[in-house]
Formats: sequence, C-alpha cells, structure tokens
Amino acid sequence: MGDLGLIGESERGNWIRLRTMILLRWFAIVGQLTAITVAQEMYNLQLELGLCYLAVGVSVMGNLIAIFIFPENKRLSETENFLMVMFDLLQLCFLLFLTGGLHNPFSLLVLGPVTVSASVLTLRSTLILGATAFLLVSAMVYYHLPLRTEQGFILRIPDVFVFGQWTAITIALVFISVYSRRVTREMTAMSDALTATQMALARAQKLNDLGGVVAAAAHELGTPLATIKLTSAELAEELGDYPDVADLREDALLIRAQADRCRDILRSMGRAGKDDLHMRQAPLVEVIREAAEPHEKRGKEIIIEDGPGPGGEDLQPQILRRPEIIHGLRNLVQNAVDFARTTVWVEALWTDDLISIRILDDGRGFPPHVLGRIGDPFMRRRRSESDRRARPEYEGMGLGLFIAKTLLERSGAELSFANGSDPYTGAGAPQATRGGAVVEVVWPRSRIVPPAVEPGTPLGENRPIEI
Repeated sequence: MGDLGLIGESERGNWIRLRTMILLRWFAIVGQLTAITVAQEMYNLQLELGLCYLAVGVSVMGNLIAIFIFPENKRLSETENFLMVMFDLLQLCFLLFLTGGLHNPFSLLVLGPVTVSASVLTLRSTLILGATAFLLVSAMVYYHLPLRTEQGFILRIPDVFVFGQWTAITIALVFISVYSRRVTREMTAMSDALTATQMALARAQKLNDLGGVVAAAAHELGTPLATIKLTSAELAEELGDYPDVADLREDALLIRAQADRCRDILRSMGRAGKDDLHMRQAPLVEVIREAAEPHEKRGKEIIIEDGPGPGGEDLQPQILRRPEIIHGLRNLVQNAVDFARTTVWVEALWTDDLISIRILDDGRGFPPHVLGRIGDPFMRRRRSESDRRARPEYEGMGLGLFIAKTLLERSGAELSFANGSDPYTGAGAPQATRGGAVVEVVWPRSRIVPPAVEPGTPLGENRPIEI
C-alpha cells in the first residue's frame, strides 16, 4: 500500500482549465461594465470613465489574447494560476481606487480572488495574495478618488463606517481563506484516500485474476506441451540409431527440455485453483490467518483465538473470501504490529447473528485526543524523534486505518476503536498484557456468511475470468 501515488498540493493547481478562468473573468467584466454604466447613467456620478474603461479594457484584452493564443483545453500551472488571480486582484483594486475606495460597497469583491487562491493554490500563493489584498485595502482607506455627484458633492460614509468596512474585509480575508482552504483540503484528502482505496481493491482483483489466468493457461497448455515432449522424445530415440544425424537428435532433445521448462515456468507463476469456486469462501480463522500472514515475521507474536459466542454453534463459519475483507484486516493487523511491544491478539467470535473480530495489542494504545477521529484520512501528524527511536520500522503513510475502515465498511462491517487501558498511565504495565489499542470489526452474519447448501450440492461452473 505504500507506493500508492497521491496528488500533491502543488499539482492540484494544474487541474484548473484556462477556459474556466476566462469564463469567470468575462462574468467579472460584464459586472464591472454594468456597475459603471448604472452609476453614470442612473445616478449621474462623476467617474473617471477613461481610466475605468481602461481598467476593464485590460481585462478584455487579456481574455482575448488567452483565447487566441492558448488551446481551450489548456490547464494552468501553479504559477500561471497565481499570476491570473493576482492580475484580477490588482485590476479590481484599481477600479475601486477610481470609484471611492472603501466608500464603494463593491469593495467586498476583494474577497473573491483570495478565496479562489485558498481553494486551489498552495499556501505560499494564498499568503502572498492575502497580504497583497490587505495592503491594497488598507491603502484605499486614505488613497482613492472620491465619488462625486452631478452637482459636485462628494459621497462618503462616516469614518467609523470606513473603519468598520476595513475591519470586516480584513477579518473576512483571514476567515474565508482559512475556511475555504480547510474545507477544500478535507475534500481533497477524502478524494485521495478513496482513490487509494480503489487502487488497493483494483490491485487485489488483478492479482487474483492473474493467478487465475496463469492457472488456466497451465491447464490449457498442459496437453500441447505433453504432446510436444512425447513427440520430441520419440524423435530423439529414433534418431539415436543414426550417427550421421546427431545434430537433429540434439535439436529434438532441446525441444523436449524447453517443453519441460515451459511447464515449470507455468507452475511457478500461479497456484492451481486460484479461480476455483471452492476458493471463494474459507473458514473464518483461515481468512484471518491469510490477512495476518505478511506480518508474522516482523518480530511480534500474533496470536489468533476463536470460539463461539453466547448461543453460537460450535462449528466455525465459512465466510466469503473477499479481497476487501482480507486487505482491510491486513491493514488493521499491520497497525497493531507497528505499535505493539511484543504481542498482537486477534480474537474471532461468532453467534447466530453476528461475526466479530477484535484486534488487540500490548502497546501504548490510541492517544485519547484522536480516538474520535480515527479513520479520517491524513490525520497522522509528523513523527517526532522519540517516535522514530521507539518504532524505527514504522513507515505509515497515514492512510492505513482509513483504507481498512472503508474496505471493511463496504463489506457490511461496523468498526469501533478503543483503548484497553489509559495510554498515559499504562506505560509501566507488564509485557504481553492486552492493554493497548482495541479495534473491533462486527458484521451481520448474513453479509459475509454464504447461504447454507445441502451436502453434496455442486457449486456450479467456474466463472470466466475477465481482465
């Protein structure tokens, strides 16, 4: 799971199409021209029309140049996105300077470019744009061209309202930027994590399919290879009576050797029966054992315990052997092994209605302040030096528990996370005690136990493998 390629923050800026930014700018241009026209024609305000139309004309020219030079499907880089948003901010502030500064009610539109930056650009770009917007808004408190009526009166609001406008815009610049950035990061983190989950499932399915294809190929090619081997052996035996055709005999022997080699290669590439319907389900403990197998030789003891719960039958249930169940349990076991001192316990329990698996360890447990957020993607903080010394083998990417939770919930399970003891008071606890993290996975029996069939009932034909 460690090599899943997720999209970095700087690469997300490349998702924005130039056409989108051009369209948004056209809306801004139409709005600016409408506001200037209404102020001039309906309210007879004396504006610097030449400079106002110059500012709007620069945006129009920029859009036209971008339309004719670049293709419609061009996606902007981080730098290009930053420059476009910065241009829009400077152009808007210049228009506000010409039309009353903070006395103009449209001064709130300064928040637009900064919000866009917080949503799609890097933190560095957002800080630069936010600081630029703050400086320009602050400068417009004192430096701007006043709004004048037809009679020459200056339209201005009281200083206390100007200060309030400046304060509101400043607070909004910070609050909306942080809010937009936080929400966007939550959404992109969830999107990346779900992508990683889909990749894990796809990888498991491809491995299963590959094993089935190889098994099928070995079965189908068995007869032709056997025929080639038999024919080449008979040919070599017949040619052995004629010394003058020794070269042909050596060729026949080479053909037989290569046929044997093909057989051995096919056998080594896959296990027979991988696509057999008998492998679609397995005993509960065997599925747990398969999930835990990659972590059994990592220096921690993994103990699997099983038994019926209250009212449950003694016979161990056969459950569906799904890739999401195996990979989800494997991630939970991996997390337990990473943080255990010496031992990990996996307890399997079943009743007539439920199938339950509890994974416990003798480590320090989950920090109490993150118990309510376990299972959220990318919640792992940066590791400290003490953590690195305590667990040098742990190289988690912060997605393991989320992927496990998502995979298992997709199979119908409910997960709960808890501690066997207080992690802050259990530091001196004896070794091999179940006082660390506790993860419980519970399925309704009907979700993972296939319907019972009469003994001797055929399973049917094996399903064709599709790739």
